[in-house]
Amino acid sequence: MRALLCVKAQQLLSRGFIHPVRPAAAVRWQAAPSKLFCSSAPDGNNKPSSMLRHLTSKIKATGPIPVAEYMREVLTNPVKGYYVRSNMLGPEGDFITSPEISQIFGELIGVWIISEWMGAGQPKQLQLVELGPGKGSLASDVIRVFSQLQSVLGGASVSLHLVEVSPALSLLQAQNLTGNRSQEADAEDDLVYRRGETEAGLPVSWYRRLDDVPTGFSIFVAHEFFDALPIHKFQRTEKGWREVLVDIDPEKPDTLRFVVAPAPTLASTSLVQVSLDLHVSMFCSALVEGSSCRKQKGSCASGRGKPGSTGPSLLFLNSSSEGFKGHQLHDVLASPGSADLTADVDFNYLRRMAGGGVACLGPVTQNTFLKNMGIDTRMQILLRNCRDPSTRKQLISSYNMLTNPAKMGERFHFFSLLHPSRLAKPQKPQGLKLEKKKSPAPLPVAGFTELKFA
Repeated sequence: MRALLCVKAQQLLSRGFIHPVRPAAAVRWQAAPSKLFCSSAPDGNNKPSSMLRHLTSKIKATGPIPVAEYMREVLTNPVKGYYVRSNMLGPEGDFITSPEISQIFGELIGVWIISEWMGAGQPKQLQLVELGPGKGSLASDVIRVFSQLQSVLGGASVSLHLVEVSPALSLLQAQNLTGNRSQEADAEDDLVYRRGETEAGLPVSWYRRLDDVPTGFSIFVAHEFFDALPIHKFQRTEKGWREVLVDIDPEKPDTLRFVVAPAPTLASTSLVQVSLDLHVSMFCSALVEGSSCRKQKGSCASGRGKPGSTGPSLLFLNSSSEGFKGHQLHDVLASPGSADLTADVDFNYLRRMAGGGVACLGPVTQNTFLKNMGIDTRMQILLRNCRDPSTRKQLISSYNMLTNPAKMGERFHFFSLLHPSRLAKPQKPQGLKLEKKKSPAPLPVAGFTELKFA
């Protein structure tokens, strides 16, 4: 079966494109510098935005707020949040992601998922869970690979589960993945707020929270997700570590600024003991810890798969600390709610939060991961079969954007969490067990090691 995956993966990489190439207060506060980036740009008028008015009212009522609270309001406020009301992706939006640049990216992720499903013992159920699925481009490319490698998946029950807080984006995802074959839930408090199915009949469900996704063997994919989670930011002072907060500039009432808390806060006394980095995300650690628990529970409770099967896998794809509006960097506190906010992800912190019951792989650069997955082979085949000069030019351009170290190649990283049994060496038979057939060695984790073709 392992050789079969290699053969099927090679066949997939050898095929031409199925779709056209995509375009890619009384206290004296000390001002604090910031290394957090966003895509906020001034609106061109002097009238404060509704989000700015909301934030200034909040600060006047309760005092300066943590950076985490600022990010949470700016990005996911139910009425004014950037992710809730905006379609920010693509050439006409504020930024573009790897799946939008080339469908090769999603195809290789699809091969990785099937490889991990096989490494887990080929469970009879496969739930693909994507956190923050954007336009649905990555999921679309992945499920197309599932269709092309159906002979490998066999009779496994496959379903797609999307965790998305933005109503605007969920509609876009539904259109791209299911066409008109989806509908909203009757009640607003339903855990699954939208259901549908792809043209091939694969069921798709939408959730607001990761905890609402049903248990079962799942492979989680998070592309440019962790870097957008709310963070706490800290700065070392003469009195020790202090939290950086967001306040109103006393000289400019309609302008926000960073300040350093004059006394310890709850976050600075608890989180700094865990990590001395400039910023730490409680949401990030809670998500990783929660996913780790789900992994342990899922593998024990499902009881599916062949003997020796393992729990699910998580693949995190991270960007650097940049955000864009109109594809340009801008001040993080300007025009809040009009653009994205991102921050560097501390992979060492993720590793510590995952704990000893989880096997961590990476981070490896995007360049390394994609080349290990066979992107060069795929590109050679596509170029050999492509006769249109403009398409060839776009293929080369998208490949360069994804793999060039000066572009996305080394600024983006892949990080994976696996059940520890996934990488466990086979036990040597002892005593009367000597007559039994030797257990096979675990399948290498594709992307983090070179994918060998039969």
